[in-house]
Amino acid sequence: MTTPLDGVRVVDFGQFIAAPAATQILVDLGADVIKVEPVDGESSRLIGIYGEAILRTYNRNKRCIALNLKDERGQRIAQELIAGADIVVQNLRPGVMDSFGLGADAVRAAHPHIIYATVSGFGQHGPSKYRAGLDIAAQAESGIMSVTGEADGEPQRVGFPVVDAASAHVFAQAILGAYIGRLRTGAGDTVETSLLEVAVHLQGPNWGEYLITSDEPVRKGNGQPAVAPAADVMPTLDGAIVVSAYSVVHFDRLCKLLGRPELASDPRFETNEKRVANRASLLTELRSEFAKMTSEEAMALLTPNGVVAGRISSYSEVRANLDVAAAGIFIDVTDPAGNRHTTLASPWHLGNVPEFPTTSAPGLGQHTVELLAGLGYSRSAIDDLTAAGIVRSPR
Repeated sequence: MTTPLDGVRVVDFGQFIAAPAATQILVDLGADVIKVEPVDGESSRLIGIYGEAILRTYNRNKRCIALNLKDERGQRIAQELIAGADIVVQNLRPGVMDSFGLGADAVRAAHPHIIYATVSGFGQHGPSKYRAGLDIAAQAESGIMSVTGEADGEPQRVGFPVVDAASAHVFAQAILGAYIGRLRTGAGDTVETSLLEVAVHLQGPNWGEYLITSDEPVRKGNGQPAVAPAADVMPTLDGAIVVSAYSVVHFDRLCKLLGRPELASDPRFETNEKRVANRASLLTELRSEFAKMTSEEAMALLTPNGVVAGRISSYSEVRANLDVAAAGIFIDVTDPAGNRHTTLASPWHLGNVPEFPTTSAPGLGQHTVELLAGLGYSRSAIDDLTAAGIVRSPR
């Protein structure tokens, strides 16, 4: 059984999350991804356990070559790798790849069939194009932090690099679209996205409402500002759940299930607008009922009756969740030393991709010799490049 991207070669100059996570999707669709790193390793290798987590999660089954791109000999090797590729991906600071002679214009002039894809912090065309752009800056400048947190508290970031992760999916989607275009026309393309654009787009409903009303969204904690109860936390005897039941039918059903049918006709709560205006009083009434039961009891009461609810879970509880286990999102892989560990698979399923690759992220320069030999370099030439610090391979 062939995979969708069987035979497609990708040269990945990405670091950290947005670009490597996008090419991980391409790996899981069957592409051969060559990870190009500096001879001292990409930035994730230099920041401890967090960096190791990034490497493990977003670099499964890639082949790694370590090159000194500041030297003409390293640049020449990169050009040779690119010559055999279908897609080039990078997220280095704007101008860096151009300084190596590996920018979009140079690559596509030499190879018009190539898809050249760039993800940056703030885009390629505005005044901030040269700024360092990490997830947190995009969360701050896109408005995400302004609407996250309690009403009387300071702005909060989302508790994981949500913009990096979302940008990777958007990036991969655009790359695949460009590649489909090439299959139809034979012509390559350039692909660009940025963390800032994705961070703004993630807030579609908020922006839609703002563009209609010009009213600035504000932090309101967990509840959704225009509907109630919605995304509201209900503490239980042993934890908490989150509940959404703002339609007429579902709010009426929620009240009956809690043994409080009179709440549905209470003048304070009889319409959604009134429930939003009186959210504090509404939560007091609802929370007094949920406080009498465990989270499991609350879920057993609500979910079979069509009321949307979710148990607020720790990571260990998520790991034990039977639905998560059934989805197969956690997979065991083998690292270069032959050790096994668990990491994340891609969050989708294709009939033509029954299993994801189970080879872990490569070691720094693990495939340098293999890839150079494939380009026609002799063993003595590879040894000379290694001695000169142009390439690196495991000792």
